[in-house]
Amino acid sequence: MRQPSLPRTLVVLLACASGFSVANVYYAQPLLGALADDFGISRAAVGGVITATQAGSVLALLLLVPLGDLLPRRRLMLAQLLALVVALAAAACAHNAAWLMAAMLVVGLLGTAMTQGLIAYAAAAAQPAERGAVVGAAQGGVVSGLLLARVVAGSVADLAGWRAVYGGSALAMLVMAGLLWRLLPALPIQQPALSYPRLLASMFTLLRDDRVLQVRGVIALLMFAAFNILWSALVLPLSAAPYHYSHAAIGAFGLVGLAGTLAATRAGRWADRGYSRRTSATALVLLVLSWLPLSLAFQPGAGMTTTISMLVLGILMLDLGVQALHVTNQGLIFGTSGGAHSRLVGCYMLFYAVGSGIGAWAATVVFSVAGWNGVCALGAAVSLAALVCWAWTGSDKLLKTTGA
Repeated sequence: MRQPSLPRTLVVLLACASGFSVANVYYAQPLLGALADDFGISRAAVGGVITATQAGSVLALLLLVPLGDLLPRRRLMLAQLLALVVALAAAACAHNAAWLMAAMLVVGLLGTAMTQGLIAYAAAAAQPAERGAVVGAAQGGVVSGLLLARVVAGSVADLAGWRAVYGGSALAMLVMAGLLWRLLPALPIQQPALSYPRLLASMFTLLRDDRVLQVRGVIALLMFAAFNILWSALVLPLSAAPYHYSHAAIGAFGLVGLAGTLAATRAGRWADRGYSRRTSATALVLLVLSWLPLSLAFQPGAGMTTTISMLVLGILMLDLGVQALHVTNQGLIFGTSGGAHSRLVGCYMLFYAVGSGIGAWAATVVFSVAGWNGVCALGAAVSLAALVCWAWTGSDKLLKTTGA
């Protein structure tokens, strides 16, 4: 059996670094209530904190992530990591809503640049036959960081306040910078030298010409909108009467989604073996069906046991579907990449960032108007749209030849 293209210790380091980086983008979700109270932001508008972070993500994908195809990835990521430490410290020191929003914008910018830079690094370093598995392992770290962010943020906020969440993360990222500097090997740049404007322009060429990127990007936009509809709205009913859950208890629901780590690693291997269409179909059906138990969680007369069990079941189904589909998408897109890994991941994740931002904003607005039932109806409609999009484009001969 052929040995993995990357040592196992390096794959683990990439997974851990990816998890720590992406966590910064999601710490705010279980803290929305505390942030609203501290800065005098209304419950309907507090979703703007998440939207500001996602706006930073969009800027990162457009302006920073593509640099991995132009500059040495190791030095680039370390510089971004040190800048992220400064941004996290600024968030911890915020004294008004404008300062907070600006800090969250920069945290989203640099946290996303680091995360996607690490994914692109993994794809570039892996052998083609193992790329899905290696990317899946790194993506497993992203899943863990994304979900554990809610648990960590909630627990730390209950003990020391929300500012300690960002201050502690700044210290953790400083330690991670030292590990990466010491252990991350340099990779050659595979593309001929391009000017920065031409590098950015080539992303629009990819978006225009790459059919797999177009289709999988639209599906990603819809599925991550559904994902953030759940996680941005869930804190609102759980923190209100009659539940009054603490930040830690709300964040603990993220532990259920750690099953998505298994989906991420397995889906990468299945993509390497040519089972991407089957994986996509199963994941999208799970995504749609997840909203049924979620809709039953807060019905009038539902007891505490019913609420918790329905939430656990729905979260498990949704996260399994989203993460399996996410890794399958990436495996298919990187399969046609040549040496443009950073630009392709930047283009693909643009769809993700737009969907996440829209989902976070829509969830809080719909909850304020139509409550939890409205949120579930919205999530189910968006999930069904993703399934319809996949089924409709599945008849495309070009996509069939690629396995999409």
